[in-house]
Amino acid sequence: MKIVFAGTPEFAAQAMRAIHRAGHEIVLALTQPDRRAGRGRHLQASPVKEFAIENHIPVLQPETLKVNHADPVKKAQALETYRLLSEIEFDAMVVVAYGLILPQEVLDIAQKPGRHGSFNIHASLLPRWRGAAPIQRAIEAGDAKTGVCIMQMDAGLDTGDTVLVADLEIASGETSESLHDRLSDLGAKLIVDVLRELQEGKSLNRTPQPTVGITYAEKILKTEAEIDWRLSASQIDFRIRAFNPFPGATSALEGQSIKFWDSRLPKAGLYSETTNVGEVLGFSEDGVYVQSGNGVIEVLEMQKPGGKRMSAKTCIQSMTPTEKLLCFHAKE
Repeated sequence: MKIVFAGTPEFAAQAMRAIHRAGHEIVLALTQPDRRAGRGRHLQASPVKEFAIENHIPVLQPETLKVNHADPVKKAQALETYRLLSEIEFDAMVVVAYGLILPQEVLDIAQKPGRHGSFNIHASLLPRWRGAAPIQRAIEAGDAKTGVCIMQMDAGLDTGDTVLVADLEIASGETSESLHDRLSDLGAKLIVDVLRELQEGKSLNRTPQPTVGITYAEKILKTEAEIDWRLSASQIDFRIRAFNPFPGATSALEGQSIKFWDSRLPKAGLYSETTNVGEVLGFSEDGVYVQSGNGVIEVLEMQKPGGKRMSAKTCIQSMTPTEKLLCFHAKE
């Protein structure tokens, strides 16, 4: 089948590669404009654009899809996108973490007679965790499982009917990075299954989303990174793993902002609780035990400013004599 693909990050590129390998022709790729990244702040193409260029797929990078935008340049980009979508031949549109909301006018183009409409790969079990950061918010909330929904898109925010759903257990010690990779593989497989069903002329089983259990996964902000040691050990553990790799949980120690990349809950009763939240209580084999507002957390991996990730034990020992009382700063 001929596919229009809209997506930006690696999660989307994984699905794009799977669609290409399955023998479908991607006739157009929509992706976000190049962004400056890295220490040199050089313009960097998205993973979707990189794959498109490697495989000679036409690429459009409009900053907006609003044809009534006040900026004439952005308005012209949107109009050009509409024109090309209206002129090219395609059978379905696949949308994965694109970063722009598709207006009803775009959805209408994909739903013209003879076409199958627009399908979205969403990394949660809808209606739980609609929105921008479903992977991180699922870990932060301590969810036991998540999954992938292939959704027939409508004009709402992740509100369309689901056509294929698969769940996935969130493993003990899972980070957003590891869960992202597993969900990316699952989403790529599911969208290929859906396209195969369409190609074979089979009807998809559309299921409206429940009206109960709706939650929203707000975008992750850098301002959320600082650890509040007054929270419970489990809440801090969830956040450290949810914010790996972005933005990385942080806390101050001896005037340095330390990043936290991995943690777990130790066996109960290992330490008696103190009133000093953020206090380093002692060392494990690779980590350090830190007092929270309720319970003790074992921090496993840390990073000093400008340094590399290392075991928390090595990080602490390299900073100060071990006999000195250490205490991370509690968030004000």
